[in-house]
Amino acid sequence: MDIIPSKTPNSIKLLFPNYVWDFYAKNEKKIYLTFDDGPIPEITEFVLEQLTLFKAKATFFCIGDNIRKHPEIFNKIIQDDHSIGNHTMHHVKARKTSFSNYIDDTLCCESEISKHISLKNKLFRPPYGQLNKSKLSELKRLGYEIILWDVLAKDWMHSITPEECTKIVIKNTRNGSIIIFHDSVKASKNLIATLPKILQYFTEQGCVFDKI
Repeated sequence: MDIIPSKTPNSIKLLFPNYVWDFYAKNEKKIYLTFDDGPIPEITEFVLEQLTLFKAKATFFCIGDNIRKHPEIFNKIIQDDHSIGNHTMHHVKARKTSFSNYIDDTLCCESEISKHISLKNKLFRPPYGQLNKSKLSELKRLGYEIILWDVLAKDWMHSITPEECTKIVIKNTRNGSIIIFHDSVKASKNLIATLPKILQYFTEQGCVFDKI
């Protein structure tokens, strides 16, 4: 049984009101695509090509070690005027990482990002969506805005077909939704098949894809 909700329940959002789950209150016909775990050769580049094709903007929550390995792709994200978010240096789990190591790993990613761009707004998404109050409170104290999601595409799940992935996003997205995809090898099959359809569908509905 799949226990991971495709749509974040309101009860969860109310339980953690200090984090950003969506932008419903803005009452605009905008959707916020986000991509976790890159930059990765070919996959992130495919995403960037599709975004350009539909004149869409997005937010990339990057792993610092992948930025270090693939700086040219990271710079392409910046050049295309998308937003950058911190996803830790090594994709560490909040539940299995000490307080100091978790913060240090995040700051290490921040240092890697700062080699390429100076960010006015510091965005952070916890790997695996693991919420730890003390660790995230410290990151907020350090100036980070914690960005979660409203719609989970489940693109990384091998049990989900591209058709199911597309249906999940279309069914659950509304104006102001933050949607999470992954520009990773694991998610590539679903991502490559689904993303163009999502961009085309919502563009035809008159929606604008904006960055956070």
